[in-house]
Amino acid sequence: MTESKIFVKDKDIVVPGDVLATGMDFLPSFGTYRNSDNILSDRVGVIKIEGKVIKLLPLSGRYLPKKGDVIIGMVSDVNFSGWNVGTNSAYSAMLSMKDGSSDFIPRGADLTKYFNIGDYIVTKIFNVTSQNLIDLTMKGPGLKKINGGRILTVDPNKVPRIIGKMGSMVTMIKQETNCNIIVGQNGIIWIKGEAKDELLAVRSINKIVAESHISGLTEKMKEFINSEKK
Repeated sequence: MTESKIFVKDKDIVVPGDVLATGMDFLPSFGTYRNSDNILSDRVGVIKIEGKVIKLLPLSGRYLPKKGDVIIGMVSDVNFSGWNVGTNSAYSAMLSMKDGSSDFIPRGADLTKYFNIGDYIVTKIFNVTSQNLIDLTMKGPGLKKINGGRILTVDPNKVPRIIGKMGSMVTMIKQETNCNIIVGQNGIIWIKGEAKDELLAVRSINKIVAESHISGLTEKMKEFINSEKK
């Protein structure tokens, strides 16, 4: 039997085909696979080691819709039964009349008075079918049409880093830039504040995306924002 050995450390960046470990003592997880005695990477990502389990945090990729996700989408079409919404993914989403508002929308109403083509909305995925059709709802706290501000689109895999543990990173950015910020799980972000503050928030988020693999990033970002303000 091959002696078990691991060739990578936590937070190492790997590419497809890299051998991460050998032997049967280690277990492959997300982004990795076993080939004979070896565990290999199947994508570009950052290594995460949890005991004997080796997995990857992807550095890039498309958004995969999940039930319960709060996202920011753009209305792409209005029809007699509701709205089609772009979700920054390969799959189509539908917001029906009955889920478009907490108020009753009568049949035949002018739906553009609620949401029109080009409008951005904060919405929630309440169902994903086996064919990857997405059903949305506007019924819930914080779900709304967006007015003003600016939209920033980032790699959806970087969203957890932008939000931070228990919301620590995005809360810090909000406080330091005096901006309202909503981060959609699909990688679309809304920022609203004074023009100079919005630009600082955008630069900060782009820096997080570029340096997401670095440890101690929250403190580094606070220093960056304070230096930018000076």
